[in-house]
Amino acid sequence: MCLAIPGKIVEIVDAENSIAKVDVGGVRRNINTGMLDDTKVGDYVLIHVGFAMSKIDEHEAEETLRVLNEIGEYQAELEQFSTSFE
Repeated sequence: MCLAIPGKIVEIVDAENSIAKVDVGGVRRNINTGMLDDTKVGDYVLIHVGFAMSKIDEHEAEETLRVLNEIGEYQAELEQFSTSFE
């Protein structure tokens, strides 16, 4: 199963190439935000395979992480996210 996981944009790394650094459960990675308009530091986005797919609000991000954690998918997705950029 493929999931999009929520992350918070903490830095715009390269605005020209739409690269932002996101925090997902304490893990920070660069992602591509080119599919979204007007992303900024503090925005929450759903991430799939290194791309921000959509913006979400903070409440939705927290609720999604809570549910993923409850069903045990969060850890597996976090590990996949962490290793997909190495």
